[in-house]
Amino acid sequence: MNTRILATSPLVGNALQELGARFPELTIAPFRSIAWKMSLAHAEALVLLLSEPLTEADLDLAPRLKAVGTFSVAVNHLPVEACRRRGIEVVNTPGVLADATADLALTLLLSLTRRVREGELLARSGGWKGWAPDQLLGTSLAGKTCGILGGGPTGKAFARRAWALGMRPVFWDRENKGTPVDFGAGLARRLPLADLLPQSAVLSLHCPLTPETRGLLTMPMLLRLPEGAFILNTARGGILDEEAAIQLLHQGRLGGVGLDVYEGEPAINTGWLKAPRTVLLPHLGSATRETREAMARLLCDGIARTLGGKLG
Repeated sequence: MNTRILATSPLVGNALQELGARFPELTIAPFRSIAWKMSLAHAEALVLLLSEPLTEADLDLAPRLKAVGTFSVAVNHLPVEACRRRGIEVVNTPGVLADATADLALTLLLSLTRRVREGELLARSGGWKGWAPDQLLGTSLAGKTCGILGGGPTGKAFARRAWALGMRPVFWDRENKGTPVDFGAGLARRLPLADLLPQSAVLSLHCPLTPETRGLLTMPMLLRLPEGAFILNTARGGILDEEAAIQLLHQGRLGGVGLDVYEGEPAINTGWLKAPRTVLLPHLGSATRETREAMARLLCDGIARTLGGKLG
């Protein structure tokens, strides 16, 4: 029997196995391995990860393809327009990872402002001498403004968390709407980026990587932030000019940077490893069991519908 579902790795939970049983047969082969390439000719659906860039040349080798599914919200690693022209459905996983990613952004924020990394290192070092009035002083957040780039589910989820800390969320008015954002706990203003940045004691990135947002936060834009501002990126590498941010950290111009994503990941700019006041995580935004299972279910349900059926 020929492969109908071609996946590059197992997913969390049982959804992928159920999809393979519903539309036999399922082949799991590493991306661009010989087995993966040999299976393309018969595949009706592909299941890929965010780190696996598909090309139009790959589509040429898969004449039976009806669906391309990605275990992510982002689709910038897929040839979306080429899929559209060929009538191939692109399936992703929006919505279900908003809370988990917002939780991680909050983790980065509190870790930076309360100097958690330094405190844990001190506690583990064996050299802690006890409480002191000026030991590892952090930064309070209540009453300060949190600028949010991205008004989708994750940006709104993070706004609710910032609001719960007593912060004032403000959203980037990327589409010049001018209307307030209802983030679930209240209304927040939309502002042009040039007006948002000078107010943002915290700047949290939750927008997609597009031609418009690639390289958005250049050195001149970062210099618009107030001195001591904190930057969080749980969106995509490539939005933030990493070299500029590293330079501003060394100059003491930024209060801290928390990253879960990087340009060129899994490679990490070695400058981050030497930069002060940073918290670096290995792309853990959606990494809860519940979220990853929900992502797998949403992805496989979407592929099943495209192939003319459903799971369960």
